[in-house]
Amino acid sequence: MIIDSHAYIFLPLDSPRGYSNTKEHLNWVQSAHARHHQPSFRINDRVPSQSSVLDPKSDGDLTCLPEANFRLDKATGRVVWTVDGEDHTKHYFPPNLTNMEFSPHSLVGEMDYAGVDMALIHTDPMLVRDSNYLKESINLYPNRLRAMAPVDEWRILADTKTIISSVHTSIYHHGLHAIKFHTPKHEWMEGVYKQFWEEITSYKVPIFFTLGTSTSNQNINSDISQQKKGYIENLIRLRKWSDQYPENICSITHGFPWRLFLYNNEIIVPDPIWEIFDNTNIYLEVCFPVRIGDKFEYPYKEVWSTLKQMTDRIGADRLMWGTDMPFQNRFCTYAQSRQWIENHCTFLDDEQISAIMGDTTARILGLDDKQTD
Repeated sequence: MIIDSHAYIFLPLDSPRGYSNTKEHLNWVQSAHARHHQPSFRINDRVPSQSSVLDPKSDGDLTCLPEANFRLDKATGRVVWTVDGEDHTKHYFPPNLTNMEFSPHSLVGEMDYAGVDMALIHTDPMLVRDSNYLKESINLYPNRLRAMAPVDEWRILADTKTIISSVHTSIYHHGLHAIKFHTPKHEWMEGVYKQFWEEITSYKVPIFFTLGTSTSNQNINSDISQQKKGYIENLIRLRKWSDQYPENICSITHGFPWRLFLYNNEIIVPDPIWEIFDNTNIYLEVCFPVRIGDKFEYPYKEVWSTLKQMTDRIGADRLMWGTDMPFQNRFCTYAQSRQWIENHCTFLDDEQISAIMGDTTARILGLDDKQTD
């Protein structure tokens, strides 16, 4: 059973569904494009440009973004903005999107071609915040798709009960299967967050954490050493969280922020990062092409030793293959995102490959082979 533990579906990026209006949705997309590492360029001559003009403060305030006529070009499958009369773009999204959306039909078509049995749908503030849409999509493909409940993390401090109610609805009324949580810059375990976690952990579904690289004293533009420090602080906090809620399985999405640990085309992971996995309830995603596909080419031989470390120090039974579809299509095909592990990482035995490529995810989601068609 091949299971992609990290995929997306989403309506057109100007859809108001799940947002107060189209403008709010596009503001999320604009801010995300400002920060993402993919290069931007001027359209008429493809000269490199800067996307930071879309959100120069990067302070999370989406109501004060600069006016840049940020918009969707649905014909070419990309966003566009205008600075000094010149149009610019970047391919944060892969350049083959139709109508600037990625439907459940599109994902299942990709899965069929690549031989993927099931996918676990993640949520993100710029992509999908409507759990009812996720429910409808799963109902279209009940044997192929599972999905996470979205959480408006930035609203927990001010509106704790509403956010708890929303997650409860996602799990118990819409029938979603896990929870996605993006860590904020500030403390996310104490105060009203404790009330949030006491309720959420009672649902006994896996919780997937996307850990930030900054704390309250840093911002998105902090230097690499500060980002590393911020990330390790969040890892330590996750370890404390998992110790506090020992009956809950949690997983770290994307793996580690690999770009922070690149040295001369080699990934060197600091020992403190491995140490948190002494807690056996903490799992890790195996996701390289989408994160560093601009640095290394298929079959990603530069990361084979890192995957071996992950297997040796964490165990294949706590590793889950994920792709970030459709974003990984910027660098390789869906089939190649399987093949680099299955065909080239000869240090893995069949049992380890089976665990990474689906068995681990199936276990934590409570699946069995009868649930695929």
